Amino acid sequence: MGAVTANSGDSPRRATPLQAAKTVFWAFFGVRRGKDHASIKLTPLQIIMAAVIGAALFVLTIVSVVHFVTR
Repeated sequence: MGAVTANSGDSPRRATPLQAAKTVFWAFFGVRRGKDHASIKLTPLQIIMAAVIGAALFVLTIVSVVHFVTR
């Protein structure tokens, strides 16, 4: 009999930081493919960290553009 691995083809694999960032980026726009949802597993910590970093980058970009335009 063959050995069963902990991560068989049935369970989703854990997301990398880049995958978490991409997921949060697309969530800002309100879209996410069902295929992506089923293929990776995001932890709440990954989502929170990616969202905070994404929001900070968004705010810094807006502030920089406003500062550049008003000078």
